[in-house]
Amino acid sequence: MIRQPAVAGQFYPRNGNVLREDLSRLIVTADLLKRAIGIISPHAGYMYSGAVAGSLYGLIEVPRTVVILGPNHHGVGARAASFPEGEWATPLGNVPIAERLSQILKRHAPLVEEDPAAHHYEHSLEVQVPFLQYVRPDVSILPLCLGFSDYASCRQLGTGLARAIEEYREEVLIVASSDMTHYESADIARAKDELALNEVLALNPEGLLNVCRTRGVTMCGVIPATVMLVAALELGAVGASLERYATSGDVTGDKKQVVAYAALTVN
Repeated sequence: MIRQPAVAGQFYPRNGNVLREDLSRLIVTADLLKRAIGIISPHAGYMYSGAVAGSLYGLIEVPRTVVILGPNHHGVGARAASFPEGEWATPLGNVPIAERLSQILKRHAPLVEEDPAAHHYEHSLEVQVPFLQYVRPDVSILPLCLGFSDYASCRQLGTGLARAIEEYREEVLIVASSDMTHYESADIARAKDELALNEVLALNPEGLLNVCRTRGVTMCGVIPATVMLVAALELGAVGASLERYATSGDVTGDKKQVVAYAALTVN
């Protein structure tokens, strides 16, 4: 099964050569790469959030296997939907599904179901893939589209994911795909986002979910980020860093109504 791109030509270029040129501009490779258990990376159109994502992917070592956790924006499919065996196509070529890890995960996380329908139109996972391909051409991915909202399920999936990675016995990066506050002024967005970012930096997954719910932080990927933090803690994470923060207003000049983006590493 090959998943075709849903948002090529919208969120990023459809032409492979143009996409590669854009990525070469957006990704600035650091002199010393960081090893990370997990990251939070934005998923808007590259013209808005690409520089934030690019700075993150240029900073870290990307292993051969990557789990991508994204929110289900369309409400289609299983509550925790993995993609069956096969490949994901992008303008840069095809990326294989990490099938062995996928099978291990199903044993440790019963919440996960194979359901391609949840992935057909979802952009949050797709936009991460060209960045991964660019920095790690032999990458394989395990995309998980998440449509639940409760902390108990976050805890169950995060713990199961950690157990699966331990059994896998290869290095795995967990990417949580998320934008931050939506459609507030830049000042209000930053103030709200600091509440959420502080919980990430404190490695407090339940606190992150709670503060987003109680303080109106419209972080669309809070569930993927919470799951990633649970898994990272189970895998021995000891710290987190905010690598970059920006808003759409930095591109458009309109600070009255922005979408915000953050790049974070957990190690």
